Amino acid sequence: MSIVLGAIADDFTGATDLANNLVRAGMRTLQVIGVPQTALALDDVDAVVVALKSRSCPVREAIDDSLAALAWLQAQGARQIFFKYCSTFDSTDAGNIGPVADALLERLGGIQTVMVPAFPVNARTVYQGHLFVGDRLLNDSGMQHHPLNPMTDADLVRVLSRQTPHDVGLLAKSTLAEGTEATRSRLDALHDQGVRHVICDTLDEDDLKVIAAAVAEFPLVTGGSGLGQALPAEYRRLGWLHPVADPGRLAAASGAALVLSGSCSRATLGQVEDFLSRHEGFALDPLALAESDEQIEQALTFARERLFDEESSAPVLIYASAAPEKVKAAQQRLGAARAGELVERALAGLARTLVTEGVGRLVVAGGETSGAVVSALEVTELRIGEQVDPGVPWTQTSIEGREAPLSLALKSGNFGGVDFFSRAFDALSEERGS
Repeated sequence: MSIVLGAIADDFTGATDLANNLVRAGMRTLQVIGVPQTALALDDVDAVVVALKSRSCPVREAIDDSLAALAWLQAQGARQIFFKYCSTFDSTDAGNIGPVADALLERLGGIQTVMVPAFPVNARTVYQGHLFVGDRLLNDSGMQHHPLNPMTDADLVRVLSRQTPHDVGLLAKSTLAEGTEATRSRLDALHDQGVRHVICDTLDEDDLKVIAAAVAEFPLVTGGSGLGQALPAEYRRLGWLHPVADPGRLAAASGAALVLSGSCSRATLGQVEDFLSRHEGFALDPLALAESDEQIEQALTFARERLFDEESSAPVLIYASAAPEKVKAAQQRLGAARAGELVERALAGLARTLVTEGVGRLVVAGGETSGAVVSALEVTELRIGEQVDPGVPWTQTSIEGREAPLSLALKSGNFGGVDFFSRAFDALSEERGS
């Protein structure tokens, strides 16, 4: 049985974000970590999302990894390919969004694709080609301080034009308001003008529906997870997808509850502060991690004393999330890459040890951190469950040596309400009666 949609995501939480929306729209979805090296049972799967770590790596590496994922998805019979990147268009002037999109389109023999990063339900919108986060332009939203991909320009036509030799155009809100046929006509006209990449204005769910109807048969679409929620209805219209009951059903959850946070986004900093007002946490410092592993041992002791206490079932937090000035100070001392690697290594090692010892419900905040954690746990695939907050579902996977499945919520740094860390475990208990 062929899958309907094959997606290539440039980071782990972005993959989960898209998979979440596909499930919410009625597609049974599997997320795989990297390109599978063994055969998978896909008989009860409508969509597969391949999670890569290609957002901030060298351009050539991002292209090669994405093309390998494409080849695997084509072998599974995917009818359409989706290149998923962040709703804040995280990239640099060198890429990787433009170069990867070009490579995928060329391999598929396509002539045009759309760029739809908007996720209106999460306050990411595009108007006149400019990306907004809430009521702020992208470059005034906090993303201008991103440690890896600072976004200092909100004009996506201009941003993407610096990443590709091909022409970039705009599909404006005024056209979308006229409906699907007008949108198709505009895309055709842009193609006739030599425009390969089309930035799409998107202010609400209706805009996403119009775009999805216009591009459902394109070989390649690109964007954030908002478009992913709109496409399945079009697949059903085309007869590619049939209704299924409870596409996000997971097994009952069990085990101790732990939060690991490496993100330094504004949203995550607020979530850390809220959690610490209710529960206990342990802060990691990159400078201390650079000196020795003593702080890791301290974190393990802290967690063990609280997580495996039979009289308490409260979650605990271990975090390296910090305010921009503290992050900058660590980066100046250690270098940005070294500081990030130290945090990722520490959190990944803590996850591996504590899951082995009995953690069964795990929330991870931050794309790079999530990637490091799932790698350390040797996770190769995730079944996607119900949503906690827009873009963040619970997932489950099997871990060697653990009888019950491990429940994982992998949260993009920018996503989730202020009480996300606490509420996530409540939602899991309510959903499955654990």
